[in-house]
Amino acid sequence: MIRKQLGLTGIMVTPVGMGTLTMGFSQKNLAVPEGAGIIYHAVKRGINFLDTAEYYDTYRYLRPALDKIRKNPALEFPVISSKSLAKDYDGMKASVENCLSALDIPAVDIFLLHEIRGEHDFEERGGAWKALQDLKEEGLIKAVGISTHHVDAALRMLRENCDVVFPLINREALGVRTFDKGSSEDRPARREEMESAIRKLAGSGIGIYTMKAFGGGNLIGEYQRNLSYAAQIPGNTSVMVGMGSIQEIDDAVRFFEGSLPSDYQPETNRKQMKVDQSDCEGCGTCMRRCVSHAIHWNENGLAEIDTNKCVHCGYCAPVCPVRAIIFL
Repeated sequence: MIRKQLGLTGIMVTPVGMGTLTMGFSQKNLAVPEGAGIIYHAVKRGINFLDTAEYYDTYRYLRPALDKIRKNPALEFPVISSKSLAKDYDGMKASVENCLSALDIPAVDIFLLHEIRGEHDFEERGGAWKALQDLKEEGLIKAVGISTHHVDAALRMLRENCDVVFPLINREALGVRTFDKGSSEDRPARREEMESAIRKLAGSGIGIYTMKAFGGGNLIGEYQRNLSYAAQIPGNTSVMVGMGSIQEIDDAVRFFEGSLPSDYQPETNRKQMKVDQSDCEGCGTCMRRCVSHAIHWNENGLAEIDTNKCVHCGYCAPVCPVRAIIFL
């Protein structure tokens, strides 16, 4: 598979990357040997770009896979991107150190502020941003940046010492949001708004790789159309696709190598994030955690998920105090 440079970082990545969120505790919760085997298969098939995060709890899959890759001289050691929700300097420093230790690597290729919810959120996490800058200066990180669903947060990076941005975008703009100037409430954004931000960022030398091409699974029924859209966005270097099976890896590799039949359609995954109404206590914690504003109160005063807005990020499930959120 070809390699493309990620902005001005010098980091070379494949046009498709493997996201590991899908195999973690909030979704499939695979056994470690199975998850590690899937990652190893991805690298064997030519994918050299892996995405993880402290929050995903998927370092446990990556470590044995990386150990096995190290023992195979025929395999290229992959580019690793990780991220943290830490808000202050010490918290972010600890997150990076945990990543290096957990994966047994001397430096991480990319480390991001995870899930920046608008420009104001970036400002509030200034201490964590400073930590990333300092750790890059020390050689422990090669490139720093943010992951975000928000257009305004992405554009803010034009004014920062930022190497990469990892934005959400898909053909239907599911989950894409923005804060308008002077507004205290974010709103759904059009895909054209994020496309424009991506072009501006890439034009300034910032590397771009994108997430949620299938809107968390909601758009998987038009697999090739949606993957083509994300891959062809001007300025986008790589499409990060959540993968939790050998089949998903093989499909993605065949698509990017041009060998996937034009009439191919994957089995449509009918699974959805749902709130078990018998367990929900109506505390609202999941509602506050949902980035996509996909959870609302139903007529019984309990949480309910709007499947048309849900992007299957899985972030709501871990914060539920009674584990009422399930993936069926």
